[in-house]
Amino acid sequence: MGERSWLNGAMHAGFFLLLAASAARVAARHELTDRLTVAALSVAALLAVLYGAGVVLWRRLGAARPVWLGLVLGVTVALVLLAPSFAWCAVPLYFLCLRLLPTPAVLASAALLTAAVIAGQLRIADVPDPSLVLAPIGIAAMITAVFWVLQHEIAQRQRLIDDLVAARDSLAASQLRAGALEERGRLAREIHDTLAQGLSSISMLLQAADRSWGTDRSRTLAAQAAAVADENLAEARRFVHDLSPARLDGRSLADALRDLCADTGRRTGLRTVFREVGEPAGTGEAAAAVLLRVAEAALANAVEHAGAAEAVVTLSHLGDAVSLDVRDDGRGFDPAATGPGRGRGFGLPGMRDRLARVGGSLAVESRPGEGTALAASVPIGEES
Repeated sequence: MGERSWLNGAMHAGFFLLLAASAARVAARHELTDRLTVAALSVAALLAVLYGAGVVLWRRLGAARPVWLGLVLGVTVALVLLAPSFAWCAVPLYFLCLRLLPTPAVLASAALLTAAVIAGQLRIADVPDPSLVLAPIGIAAMITAVFWVLQHEIAQRQRLIDDLVAARDSLAASQLRAGALEERGRLAREIHDTLAQGLSSISMLLQAADRSWGTDRSRTLAAQAAAVADENLAEARRFVHDLSPARLDGRSLADALRDLCADTGRRTGLRTVFREVGEPAGTGEAAAAVLLRVAEAALANAVEHAGAAEAVVTLSHLGDAVSLDVRDDGRGFDPAATGPGRGRGFGLPGMRDRLARVGGSLAVESRPGEGTALAASVPIGEES
């Protein structure tokens, strides 16, 4: 049990108050010239000094407190045998024993104090009275029982607090790990959908420039590769700071998709058609960023993996949702065979993760040799 200075103070004050009251009783009832009276008051003074030294040096005593308490108990027993009026001083000592001593020592100390009180009371009693024996035993038993119950409850409360602290620390560690994993996933998606696709485009452009080196076309392709590198550098800076794609700066999602389709066709040769259906509604910034990233990844897959000649991107405003459809005429694939650890299938899980953060969903239809149709939908008003 942790140290409580207020409880120590209460016990110490109670002891000195009872000691002073007992000394005053002895002095009032007996002649100060009587040898027993002088001896009792002298021992009481010694007990006060010994106890007071322990109070002053309480923190310094540390592990030596039981030794100090043993000396106090010995002097108290002698004092009670000399003058039974000091029997009340045993009460706060019961509490000290319960706080400082192990169970066997507590029982022995309580028995010693109780026996001293009984012996002192019987010594001065004119007629032996059972209450002189039973009362001290009852008081000692009650004090011990109450204190042990309190100690048990305090120990249980401390265990509960320790469990709560441990649970809080475990939860904080779990949240930290979850946050780190979420951030790692975000960066992985951004790298896949921006830097990886951009580097792939740069590689294709430079390969084409190499094949026509020395011509005007090679210089045009090299310039396009440099422009893609600049765009990817800007995108890298933006996704590190968790900013929206540069294409959405001050523009609508439809304009950004139209620009994406035009750039993709110009750089890769993929015939890319953009269509918009329905009355435009307020697509949230987070949802617009996710749909744009999904379109970028889908078109990059059409070029790099599907070998498609044409892709159609359709943005549909459905009133309560916004839908993005990307269809290509490439070689197609088996959707069940993609995913982490299955080749280069990070794109689809990454798209689903992005959409899930804004309450959206993804559906993919594809068969080998039959092209691919991808449909992403986000409810209006849903924000991550």
